[in-house]
Amino acid sequence: MFERIFGGLSSWATIPLRLGIGIIFAAHGWQKFSGGLGGVAGFFGSVGIPLPEVSAFIVAFVELVGGIGLTLGFFTRYWAVLLSIVMIVAIFTVKLQAGLLGAGGRPGYELDLALLAGCLALLLTGPGPLSLEKAIFNREL
Repeated sequence: MFERIFGGLSSWATIPLRLGIGIIFAAHGWQKFSGGLGGVAGFFGSVGIPLPEVSAFIVAFVELVGGIGLTLGFFTRYWAVLLSIVMIVAIFTVKLQAGLLGAGGRPGYELDLALLAGCLALLLTGPGPLSLEKAIFNREL
């Protein structure tokens, strides 16, 4: 039954995935820049991330620009790789100790894991239809 109704729409599944994940990442990147990278760098230093000032800028940039890139479907697979790396580092350096759902007032890694899974799905599928990649280059990059 579902195949008859939605069968021809499966290639469009990447669009809501790109939009949801892209908007979340862009919002987090914007929050880091607008809130001041000093606080982010201080936090990164407190959890042992090397070169905290440089790392804070890189993470904020990748989240903001990568989120916009995912949303628009522009260099989707490249941004998906970089954002996956950000999520893996976040999980293993900050969130893993608190568990999946969090503990002791500390957030868990459920959102990070969901974003990582979404990025990996986009890495495998590409941007799908209605992407800037296809509009500009007439192909997926």
